[in-house]
Amino acid sequence: MTSMAGMAGFWQKLMGGGANSSDATSRRVPNVAGAVPAAPLAGLGVDMHSHLLPGLDDGAATLAHSLDLLRELRALGFHKLIMTPHVMGDFYKNTPEGIRAALSELREAAAEAGLADVALDCAAEYYLDEWLGRKLAAGTELLTFGGERRYLLFETSYLNEPFNLNTIIFELQAAGYQPVLAHPERYTYFYGRFDDLVRLRQQHGVLFQINLNSLAGYYSPAARHVAEKLIDAGYVDLVGTDAHHLRHTAALAQQTVKTAYLRKLLALPLLNASL
Repeated sequence: MTSMAGMAGFWQKLMGGGANSSDATSRRVPNVAGAVPAAPLAGLGVDMHSHLLPGLDDGAATLAHSLDLLRELRALGFHKLIMTPHVMGDFYKNTPEGIRAALSELREAAAEAGLADVALDCAAEYYLDEWLGRKLAAGTELLTFGGERRYLLFETSYLNEPFNLNTIIFELQAAGYQPVLAHPERYTYFYGRFDDLVRLRQQHGVLFQINLNSLAGYYSPAARHVAEKLIDAGYVDLVGTDAHHLRHTAALAQQTVKTAYLRKLLALPLLNASL
Protein backbone atom coordinates (compact mmCIF):
# COMPACT_ATOMS: atom_id res chain seq x y z
CA MET A 1 0.00 0.00 0.00
CA THR A 2 1.26 3.47 -0.86
CA SER A 3 2.40 5.42 2.22
CA MET A 4 0.85 8.75 3.16
CA ALA A 5 4.21 10.46 2.66
CA GLY A 6 4.71 8.85 -0.74
CA MET A 7 1.22 9.76 -1.89
CA ALA A 8 1.68 13.33 -0.69
CA GLY A 9 4.95 13.58 -2.59
CA PHE A 10 3.24 12.33 -5.76
CA TRP A 11 0.52 14.97 -5.53
CA GLN A 12 3.05 17.70 -4.74
CA LYS A 13 4.98 16.86 -7.90
CA LEU A 14 1.78 17.05 -9.94
CA MET A 15 0.95 20.42 -8.39
CA GLY A 16 4.38 21.84 -9.11
CA GLY A 17 6.31 21.81 -5.82
CA GLY A 18 6.25 21.18 -2.10
CA ALA A 19 3.29 22.24 -0.05
CA ASN A 20 5.42 24.36 2.27
CA SER A 21 7.39 26.31 -0.32
CA SER A 22 7.74 29.75 1.22
CA ASP A 23 11.22 30.87 0.23
CA ALA A 24 11.80 34.51 -0.63
CA THR A 25 12.24 33.77 -4.33
CA SER A 26 8.68 32.42 -4.44
CA ARG A 27 7.14 35.66 -3.25
CA ARG A 28 5.47 38.34 -5.34
CA VAL A 29 7.86 40.78 -6.99
CA PRO A 30 7.29 44.47 -6.24
CA ASN A 31 5.72 46.68 -8.86
CA VAL A 32 8.84 48.25 -10.31
CA ALA A 33 9.36 49.71 -13.76
CA GLY A 34 8.42 47.15 -16.41
CA ALA A 35 6.48 44.96 -13.98
CA VAL A 36 2.76 44.33 -14.15
CA PRO A 37 0.44 46.83 -12.45
CA ALA A 38 -0.77 46.38 -8.91
CA ALA A 39 -3.74 44.02 -8.42
CA PRO A 40 -3.63 42.67 -12.00
CA LEU A 41 -6.44 40.15 -11.39
CA ALA A 42 -8.86 42.58 -9.75
CA GLY A 43 -11.08 42.30 -12.82
CA LEU A 44 -11.59 38.63 -12.05
CA GLY A 45 -12.22 39.30 -8.38
CA VAL A 46 -13.22 35.82 -7.18
CA ASP A 47 -10.98 32.77 -7.04
CA MET A 48 -13.17 29.67 -6.83
CA HIS A 49 -10.46 27.00 -6.68
CA SER A 50 -7.61 26.99 -4.17
CA HIS A 51 -6.10 24.97 -1.36
CA LEU A 52 -5.53 27.51 1.39
CA LEU A 53 -7.38 25.84 4.24
CA PRO A 54 -4.66 24.65 6.61
CA GLY A 55 -3.75 21.03 7.14
CA LEU A 56 -6.43 19.41 5.00
CA ASP A 57 -4.57 18.32 1.87
CA ASP A 58 -1.40 19.00 -0.15
CA GLY A 59 -1.98 22.75 0.00
CA ALA A 60 -1.31 25.00 2.97
CA ALA A 61 0.12 22.91 5.79
CA THR A 62 -0.15 25.52 8.53
CA LEU A 63 -2.25 28.56 9.37
CA ALA A 64 0.79 30.80 8.83
CA HIS A 65 1.18 29.37 5.32
CA SER A 66 -2.53 29.98 4.67
CA LEU A 67 -2.11 33.64 5.63
CA ASP A 68 0.95 34.01 3.39
CA LEU A 69 -1.06 32.70 0.44
CA LEU A 70 -4.00 34.92 1.33
CA ARG A 71 -1.76 38.01 1.31
CA GLU A 72 -0.39 37.10 -2.10
CA LEU A 73 -3.82 36.48 -3.63
CA ARG A 74 -5.14 39.74 -2.17
CA ALA A 75 -2.19 41.59 -3.69
CA LEU A 76 -3.10 40.09 -7.06
CA GLY A 77 -6.55 41.65 -6.76
CA PHE A 78 -8.82 38.92 -5.44
CA HIS A 79 -11.52 40.12 -3.03
CA LYS A 80 -13.10 36.69 -2.45
CA LEU A 81 -11.69 33.18 -2.18
CA ILE A 82 -13.71 29.97 -2.36
CA MET A 83 -11.29 27.39 -1.02
CA THR A 84 -11.65 23.83 -2.23
CA PRO A 85 -9.64 21.15 -0.42
CA HIS A 86 -9.25 17.76 -2.05
CA VAL A 87 -11.70 15.04 -1.09
CA MET A 88 -10.51 11.55 -2.03
CA GLY A 89 -11.94 8.40 -0.54
CA ASP A 90 -8.59 6.64 -0.05
CA PHE A 91 -6.43 9.60 0.95
CA TYR A 92 -7.95 13.00 1.73
CA LYS A 93 -10.99 11.97 3.74
CA ASN A 94 -12.20 15.50 4.36
CA THR A 95 -15.77 16.05 5.54
CA PRO A 96 -18.02 19.11 5.32
CA GLU A 97 -17.70 19.53 9.09
CA GLY A 98 -13.90 19.44 9.03
CA ILE A 99 -13.69 21.79 6.07
CA ARG A 100 -16.04 24.30 7.69
CA ALA A 101 -14.03 24.14 10.92
CA ALA A 102 -10.83 24.97 9.03
CA LEU A 103 -12.64 27.84 7.31
CA SER A 104 -13.71 29.29 10.67
CA GLU A 105 -10.14 29.04 11.94
CA LEU A 106 -8.77 30.84 8.89
CA ARG A 107 -11.43 33.54 8.99
CA GLU A 108 -10.54 34.33 12.60
CA ALA A 109 -6.82 34.39 11.88
CA ALA A 110 -7.34 36.53 8.77
CA ALA A 111 -9.30 39.11 10.77
CA GLU A 112 -6.55 39.26 13.40
CA ALA A 113 -3.95 39.69 10.63
CA GLY A 114 -5.80 42.60 9.03
CA LEU A 115 -7.00 40.59 6.04
CA ALA A 116 -10.73 40.71 6.74
CA ASP A 117 -11.36 42.65 3.53
CA VAL A 118 -11.07 39.38 1.59
CA ALA A 119 -14.26 37.29 1.84
CA LEU A 120 -13.50 33.64 2.60
CA ASP A 121 -15.75 30.71 1.77
CA CYS A 122 -15.35 27.00 1.12
CA ALA A 123 -16.46 24.15 -1.07
CA ALA A 124 -14.39 21.11 -2.08
CA GLU A 125 -12.66 19.48 -5.03
CA TYR A 126 -14.05 15.96 -5.29
CA TYR A 127 -12.04 13.20 -6.90
CA LEU A 128 -14.12 10.98 -9.13
CA ASP A 129 -13.73 7.62 -7.43
CA GLU A 130 -15.90 4.86 -5.96
CA TRP A 131 -16.30 6.88 -2.75
CA LEU A 132 -17.98 9.73 -4.63
CA GLY A 133 -20.40 7.32 -6.26
CA ARG A 134 -21.31 5.81 -2.90
CA LYS A 135 -21.82 9.23 -1.32
CA LEU A 136 -24.10 10.25 -4.17
CA ALA A 137 -26.14 7.06 -3.81
CA ALA A 138 -26.46 7.61 -0.06
CA GLY A 139 -27.49 11.24 -0.41
CA THR A 140 -24.54 12.41 1.71
CA GLU A 141 -23.93 16.17 1.79
CA LEU A 142 -21.42 17.38 -0.78
CA LEU A 143 -20.02 20.90 -0.61
CA THR A 144 -20.88 23.26 -3.45
CA PHE A 145 -20.50 26.94 -4.31
CA GLY A 146 -22.63 29.46 -6.16
CA GLY A 147 -25.59 29.27 -3.78
CA GLU A 148 -28.69 27.71 -5.31
CA ARG A 149 -26.78 26.98 -8.52
CA ARG A 150 -24.96 24.23 -6.56
CA TYR A 151 -21.74 24.17 -8.56
CA LEU A 152 -19.79 21.03 -7.62
CA LEU A 153 -16.09 21.00 -8.47
CA PHE A 154 -14.67 17.60 -9.42
CA GLU A 155 -11.52 16.17 -10.90
CA THR A 156 -10.36 12.83 -12.28
CA SER A 157 -7.10 10.98 -12.72
CA TYR A 158 -4.74 12.96 -14.90
CA LEU A 159 -3.71 9.87 -16.82
CA ASN A 160 -6.65 7.48 -17.11
CA GLU A 161 -10.18 8.30 -18.21
CA PRO A 162 -12.67 6.99 -15.64
CA PHE A 163 -14.86 4.26 -17.09
CA ASN A 164 -17.86 5.81 -15.30
CA LEU A 165 -17.19 9.47 -16.12
CA ASN A 166 -20.46 10.06 -17.96
CA THR A 167 -22.42 8.02 -15.42
CA ILE A 168 -21.17 10.11 -12.48
CA ILE A 169 -21.88 13.32 -14.38
CA PHE A 170 -25.45 12.16 -14.96
CA GLU A 171 -25.87 11.14 -11.31
CA LEU A 172 -24.55 14.50 -10.10
CA GLN A 173 -27.03 16.31 -12.32
CA ALA A 174 -29.88 14.02 -11.24
CA ALA A 175 -29.07 14.88 -7.62
CA GLY A 176 -29.40 18.58 -8.38
CA TYR A 177 -25.71 19.46 -8.74
CA GLN A 178 -24.11 21.41 -11.58
CA PRO A 179 -20.82 19.60 -12.32
CA VAL A 180 -17.74 21.76 -12.84
CA LEU A 181 -14.70 19.97 -14.22
CA ALA A 182 -11.52 21.29 -12.65
CA HIS A 183 -8.61 22.06 -15.00
CA PRO A 184 -9.81 20.12 -18.10
CA GLU A 185 -6.63 21.22 -19.87
CA ARG A 186 -4.53 18.95 -17.64
CA TYR A 187 -6.07 15.54 -18.39
CA THR A 188 -3.60 13.77 -20.64
CA TYR A 189 -6.14 11.15 -21.71
CA PHE A 190 -7.95 13.91 -23.61
CA TYR A 191 -4.82 15.09 -25.44
CA GLY A 192 -5.43 14.59 -29.13
CA ARG A 193 -9.16 14.18 -28.37
CA PHE A 194 -10.26 17.79 -28.11
CA ASP A 195 -13.70 17.06 -29.58
CA ASP A 196 -14.32 14.41 -26.92
CA LEU A 197 -13.35 16.87 -24.20
CA VAL A 198 -15.63 19.56 -25.59
CA ARG A 199 -18.48 17.05 -25.79
CA LEU A 200 -18.55 16.95 -21.98
CA ARG A 201 -19.50 20.62 -22.00
CA GLN A 202 -21.59 20.91 -25.12
CA GLN A 203 -23.60 17.69 -24.83
CA HIS A 204 -23.37 16.68 -21.18
CA GLY A 205 -23.67 20.14 -19.61
CA VAL A 206 -20.43 20.13 -17.62
CA LEU A 207 -18.93 23.55 -16.89
CA PHE A 208 -15.19 23.99 -17.46
CA GLN A 209 -12.80 25.68 -15.02
CA ILE A 210 -9.25 26.25 -16.21
CA ASN A 211 -6.23 27.06 -14.07
CA LEU A 212 -4.73 30.49 -14.58
CA ASN A 213 -1.16 29.19 -14.48
CA SER A 214 -1.87 26.91 -17.43
CA LEU A 215 -1.66 30.05 -19.58
CA ALA A 216 2.03 30.36 -18.72
CA GLY A 217 2.79 26.68 -19.39
CA TYR A 218 3.35 26.09 -15.69
CA TYR A 219 2.13 22.49 -15.78
CA SER A 220 3.17 21.56 -19.31
CA PRO A 221 3.20 22.94 -22.88
CA ALA A 222 0.36 20.54 -23.71
CA ALA A 223 -1.83 21.88 -20.90
CA ARG A 224 -1.16 25.41 -22.12
CA HIS A 225 -2.13 24.43 -25.66
CA VAL A 226 -5.45 22.91 -24.58
CA ALA A 227 -6.21 25.91 -22.35
CA GLU A 228 -5.62 28.26 -25.27
CA LYS A 229 -7.86 26.16 -27.54
CA LEU A 230 -10.64 26.26 -24.96
CA ILE A 231 -10.30 30.04 -24.66
CA ASP A 232 -10.30 30.48 -28.44
CA ALA A 233 -13.47 28.40 -28.66
CA GLY A 234 -15.14 30.27 -25.78
CA TYR A 235 -15.50 27.04 -23.79
CA VAL A 236 -14.34 28.36 -20.41
CA ASP A 237 -16.90 29.08 -17.70
CA LEU A 238 -14.83 29.60 -14.57
CA VAL A 239 -11.23 30.35 -13.69
CA GLY A 240 -9.25 29.41 -10.60
CA THR A 241 -5.72 29.74 -9.28
CA ASP A 242 -5.61 26.19 -7.86
CA ALA A 243 -3.06 27.73 -5.49
CA HIS A 244 -1.40 25.22 -3.18
CA HIS A 245 1.76 27.10 -2.24
CA LEU A 246 3.76 30.26 -2.87
CA ARG A 247 5.33 28.95 -6.06
CA HIS A 248 1.88 29.06 -7.60
CA THR A 249 1.25 32.66 -6.56
CA ALA A 250 4.74 33.66 -7.71
CA ALA A 251 4.05 32.16 -11.13
CA LEU A 252 0.78 34.06 -11.30
CA ALA A 253 2.45 37.37 -10.50
CA GLN A 254 5.61 36.94 -12.52
CA GLN A 255 4.44 35.00 -15.59
CA THR A 256 0.71 34.41 -15.99
CA VAL A 257 -0.42 38.03 -15.70
CA LYS A 258 1.89 38.91 -18.61
CA THR A 259 0.42 36.39 -21.06
CA ALA A 260 -1.61 37.54 -24.04
CA TYR A 261 -4.17 34.81 -23.42
CA LEU A 262 -5.04 36.21 -20.02
CA ARG A 263 -6.62 39.22 -21.72
CA LYS A 264 -8.55 36.92 -24.06
CA LEU A 265 -9.68 34.83 -21.10
CA LEU A 266 -10.91 37.81 -19.08
CA ALA A 267 -12.91 38.99 -22.09
CA LEU A 268 -15.08 35.83 -21.92
CA PRO A 269 -18.42 35.83 -20.02
CA LEU A 270 -16.92 34.10 -16.99
CA LEU A 271 -19.08 33.20 -13.98
CA ASN A 272 -16.53 34.21 -11.33
CA ALA A 273 -17.91 37.68 -10.79
CA SER A 274 -21.35 36.24 -9.98
CA LEU A 275 -20.10 34.08 -7.11
